[in-house]
Amino acid sequence: MTVGTQLHQTLASAEGLKASFKTFSLETDDQQAKQMFSQLAETMTNVVNSLQERVTYVEQQEPQYKMP
Repeated sequence: MTVGTQLHQTLASAEGLKASFKTFSLETDDQQAKQMFSQLAETMTNVVNSLQERVTYVEQQEPQYKMP
């Protein structure tokens, strides 16, 4: 498995976690849990953005890692 593939898989996983946390925050009636899941979703947004920047950088430096 190449670095590019691993980065893309990690990015997809992070995006999935972000979506799950957003869903949990919308579906719960517990205000404390809602706040926690919202904060986790925000954190994952930052993680996703950082990973996306890294993917873009790696793909620019090593075009063979670019996913079709």
